Amino acid sequence: MGVPTIDLTEDIKPISEFRANAAALVRQVQDTGRPVVITQHGQSAAVLMDVAEYQRLTDEVETLREIAAARRDFDAQRTESHQDVMARARARLG
Repeated sequence: MGVPTIDLTEDIKPISEFRANAAALVRQVQDTGRPVVITQHGQSAAVLMDVAEYQRLTDEVETLREIAAARRDFDAQRTESHQDVMARARARLG
């Protein structure tokens, strides 16, 4: 599941509106699940998003980084067999 699509008519706000209506914009994000883009001088400057969605995205990025690293190890043949790992673990445990 990805981030809900931004509604271009509702979810892009100038920083002046954010300053004046921060609590209402936080409620909007919580109610709709959509992030709000905050602009400054007509340019996108920040994104206000639900904290659970932010956590989900950061967890997903970390998982994808781990998968990419594992893939690089596999492609470079930096792998060990299950038997070798288990033998090493048994040796450490006594």
